Amino acid sequence: MRINKLLSNLGICSRRETNRIIEQNRIMVNGELCKPGQWVEMEDNILIDNNPISVKEKVYIALNKPVGITCTAAKEVESNIIKFMNYPEYIFPVGRLDKPSQGLILMTNDGELANKILESENKHEKEYIVTVDKPFDEFFIIGMSKGVEICGTKTKPCEVIRVSENTFRIILTQGLNRQIRKMSKVFGYKVVRLERIRIMNIKIDGIDTGKWRNLTEREILELRKS
Repeated sequence: MRINKLLSNLGICSRRETNRIIEQNRIMVNGELCKPGQWVEMEDNILIDNNPISVKEKVYIALNKPVGITCTAAKEVESNIIKFMNYPEYIFPVGRLDKPSQGLILMTNDGELANKILESENKHEKEYIVTVDKPFDEFFIIGMSKGVEICGTKTKPCEVIRVSENTFRIILTQGLNRQIRKMSKVFGYKVVRLERIRIMNIKIDGIDTGKWRNLTEREILELRKS
């Protein structure tokens, strides 16, 4: 695999960070300077700053993201999620949850598992509690659940359950950008609060806003199976 993917899978650094340290001539592969995008094998002698690479202990975290935090590792973004957590080891978000939204997002340094989750994003469930700017009727619930035309594509059927006159619970098996906000807008509603409360088998229960916890061994095993 490419050097970027290997270092990400091993939890050493991101693919973008790999490019940066390659440009600084800090990576050697079998005695020669590494090139951007170079293909490598685990058996190769890979050194970073003249030190052999090592497999990092895997980290799996459930974070209750506050509103205003951006799900990116880009250092130039002031409100990026990495700076917010200030975690001592290299981790990154699995997928995204837009800046105006809050709730559950998974953080890890396991690039291999993250890739598997993202590759199957249109198969696993994600659950949200959503409040809109005015009361809605049954037409809205039925229309949302059947699928909505947004950005030239129709969303997949989903489960929509009323919570109150202007709040609903929605379970998606899709991950289009700002999907719920765009779906609601089609019917003339504006989302004023959006909280993700579940990703697959991981729930937000017991995690205060801005706090996080490590996943249990059972949760990690269930993620791997899915």
